[in-house]
Amino acid sequence: MPTRRKFASQLAGVAALTAAPFHYAHSQSIQLAKILVGFPPGGATDTVARRLAEKMRGSYANTVVVENKPGAAMQISISTLKDSAPDGSTLLLSPTAPFSIYPFTYRKLPYAPEDVLPVSSVCSFAFGLAVGPAVPSNVRGIKDFLAWCKANPGKGNFGSPAAGSTPHLLGILLSKLSGTELTHVGYRGDAPGLQDLMGGQVSAYSSTVGSFLPHLKSGRLRIIAVSGKGRNTFVPDVPTYREQGYPITATESFGLFLPGKTPQNVVRRAAAYLQPVLAQPDVVSALGDVGMTAKSSTPQDLADLIKADTEEWRRLIKMIGFTAES
Repeated sequence: MPTRRKFASQLAGVAALTAAPFHYAHSQSIQLAKILVGFPPGGATDTVARRLAEKMRGSYANTVVVENKPGAAMQISISTLKDSAPDGSTLLLSPTAPFSIYPFTYRKLPYAPEDVLPVSSVCSFAFGLAVGPAVPSNVRGIKDFLAWCKANPGKGNFGSPAAGSTPHLLGILLSKLSGTELTHVGYRGDAPGLQDLMGGQVSAYSSTVGSFLPHLKSGRLRIIAVSGKGRNTFVPDVPTYREQGYPITATESFGLFLPGKTPQNVVRRAAAYLQPVLAQPDVVSALGDVGMTAKSSTPQDLADLIKADTEEWRRLIKMIGFTAES
């Protein structure tokens, strides 16, 4: 297992491998291809993967299926990809966090940067902080929430879909920047966390904007802030953290990856298939339904994005004092 310091330098090596010219390249036809997903069926990631599989079926491969490998914060699905044949038949749909954040939030990982090859970005998304019925209805923004937390010792908490995840770190960052003690409550995915939020068992919840969208009409939760440098198109009335005085602008992307030893012509072939797929109106609409913005890229662009995110999270994690034992 490489050290955390080596992680970024090895990622640069991955970027160099993906720097070949981006153009369509024929390769041996694939009968059956699978897209690995590190989450259970029914979630946003699974929805995106199934839409991609539907569009790639009959062109990229005769048959394209989704294989769910949930658990261990994506480590099972990434390990499965690492051990798969490098022939283009096994792909992974993953957020970039396992490669840019987890090296700093997990003591050991079963994969290294060279074990995967970036193919293309798929979509980007922002994060939000929502409150539920445990918090008074007059709490409409971050400053209101923090004031309520300070006035009600022991009630200042927030949930997230996993310890060490981006939403968890953003909650810690808010606590650090505001000087307000916020206790983290870790869940195994959004479903139980959102259930507790709407049931009043947890005061606030940090997750992707898309995870909150299906519940807004019920009135059982309300988003009080979103990340990003500008307003989020899916909830344009919600002010950003930055507008409310806290420079929390992190966004994240999903990408498609192949095993580390995959030949470059196979990587380019996969990227070439994705580019027109992600421009199709029904795909853009389907991603929008789960709060994500469709966005393709070259393999190099995705590698560069992960490298930049790694350096930014290295800085932020050092600033907030988070360790793998936290």
